[in-house]
Amino acid sequence: MTYALSAQQLTKVYANGMTALKAIDLNVAKGDFFALLGPNGAGKSTTIGIICSLVKKTSGKVFIFGHDIDTESAKAKSLIGVVPQEANFSLFEKVSQILLNQAGYYGIPRKTAQKNMELYLKELNLWDKRDQPVFKLSGGMKRRLMIVRALMSEPKLLILDEPTAGVDIELRRTLWHFLEKLNQEGTTIILTTHYLEEAEQLCKHVAIIDHGRIIEHANMKTLISRLNMHTVILDIDKPQAKYLHLIEYQCQPIDDTSIEVIIRQGQSVNHLFHLLSQKNINVISMRNKTNRLEELFMHLIEKNKKSSAENP
Repeated sequence: MTYALSAQQLTKVYANGMTALKAIDLNVAKGDFFALLGPNGAGKSTTIGIICSLVKKTSGKVFIFGHDIDTESAKAKSLIGVVPQEANFSLFEKVSQILLNQAGYYGIPRKTAQKNMELYLKELNLWDKRDQPVFKLSGGMKRRLMIVRALMSEPKLLILDEPTAGVDIELRRTLWHFLEKLNQEGTTIILTTHYLEEAEQLCKHVAIIDHGRIIEHANMKTLISRLNMHTVILDIDKPQAKYLHLIEYQCQPIDDTSIEVIIRQGQSVNHLFHLLSQKNINVISMRNKTNRLEELFMHLIEKNKKSSAENP
């Protein structure tokens, strides 16, 4: 099987002796929407840097749609579009010129480049900014421009490094819809993000990296189903904390009118509400304390931390 990305025994040791990647294997199928997650310093950026030929690996192999990044570098690079965390274009250059220049680097004919530019600028509501210099754009507009620039070469694999960092909720949702549409049209997407709700919403598969090792690599739905509990916060109509110890759920008060409840596998929200009602506790509202992936992510990182301490 030919993967969109296949990394085999990928290792990176920096000059100071720090090992950033420890012989990781990572496969991303064609057409996948894939999340690469991990805490700061886990090895995500190093992995992305090696895939994009921006960081030199110590050992291992990387293939992009079957093309070796060492022996077929030009072909492999031509298949990748990258959206970095930080904007890295001239603030005084016009939007249209940045995009046409980007297409030129890949040998895209001018007519095709203009067509792509119009398509993606309109998709992301930037068409009316095409003749403006970058310094006149807002932070959210610059973020969208980075995505359009990455798409000018019509890459088969799009790598997004924290694409919605620092943007407002409305723009984040707009970008989610755009990326979902792009993926449905056939583009393979690899996403790194600290917004775990984003990963859970968008991605089909996920790998979690910590201390340079892949500690989980699974289908997103399968992984989430392993979570045997989730935590909710209930706002109640009046102080009733003294009765909570009588309820068979693990509850603790946050304040007089808010409680935190752990719902385990086999327990139901309806049954919880029924028990609360019997104690004359009425629920005004309910919300998740964290999203499901976040709870599982924190559990896996903590488990790996203990394992690393016991087996350095």
